[in-house]
Amino acid sequence: MAMVRVEVLGAIERRRRWHYEDKVRIVEESCAAGVTVTDVARRNGVAASLVFTWRRQAKLGQLGGGSPAPLLLPVELAPVVTDVAPTPMSEAAFAEPTRRSRRSLGIIEIALGSGRGLRVNRDVDADALRRVLDVLDRR
Repeated sequence: MAMVRVEVLGAIERRRRWHYEDKVRIVEESCAAGVTVTDVARRNGVAASLVFTWRRQAKLGQLGGGSPAPLLLPVELAPVVTDVAPTPMSEAAFAEPTRRSRRSLGIIEIALGSGRGLRVNRDVDADALRRVLDVLDRR
């Protein structure tokens, strides 16, 4: 007589709840060089589509873990020039103020993702800018 394998289902299958720390570990592992999301997902017993979802949420600061994670954006710092000797200004410099560069005007460029961006003057009202960014974040 041959052995027959029987599986008894005792309860309704529920969705697995992933802890924040596990999500972060899996996302970090999936971003390592030379690693595929599929391999990481298989090793951790999770669907690859879920790992892609967690990666997207992590980029947006919405992965979970209590309070919203800070949204990190790349920042480029310009070198500070400290020992520049003053030079006399020519009349041409005063005659053509519209030809100034963005840097001299204090333009701040904010990358919003999906190829969208926002440029504001350095003197922008911080509360007004915050309201605009909140509205754009909800879209």
